[in-house]
Amino acid sequence: MKNEDGTSEEKPTNMDEIFDEFQQVNDARQNQKNETESGQPENTQQGFSAEDKLKEELALANDKFLRLYAEFDNYKRRTSKERVELLQTAGKEVLVSLLPVLDDFERASRAIENAKDVSAVKEGISLVQNKFKNLLAQKGLKEMASKGQPFDPEIHEAVTNIPAPNESLKGKVVDVLEEGYLLNDKVIRFAKVVVGA
Repeated sequence: MKNEDGTSEEKPTNMDEIFDEFQQVNDARQNQKNETESGQPENTQQGFSAEDKLKEELALANDKFLRLYAEFDNYKRRTSKERVELLQTAGKEVLVSLLPVLDDFERASRAIENAKDVSAVKEGISLVQNKFKNLLAQKGLKEMASKGQPFDPEIHEAVTNIPAPNESLKGKVVDVLEEGYLLNDKVIRFAKVVVGA
């Protein structure tokens, strides 16, 4: 397509390009009309040039950025401090709940010094042990059942292999040297076991 001055003009290929060109031409005509009616550009009528307006917008954006940055920095400091405090006092609840058991052990050790009946001392220590286990169970600690179970490297640590006492115990846990524990169904200590071969 040829312009009035003889130069060729490329035709827009899709509707969006046509609409964009139409919009640009329309905006340019409107601006030209406003300038001719007032005798000066629209922005300068109110005493502000386009440059002043942009400077003001930039100053507002910078102020907003600085405030946001300061707020985020305060948030980081506050959460870091809270995390440190949480780590320092994380075990407080458990330790406070264990204090009565510690008191029971102290009473038991005092009772042992003057005890003449060994069965009463055994019974007292057994009661303290049960109280301690129940308290730990309330906090989510669970003892693994390992003896007679198939060896599982996910929860067991094999200390040694011995010949299995019978065929049914081959590849299974024959003896437990140290109990394993789960905290809320997650292994916190592997059971040390003897496996039948």
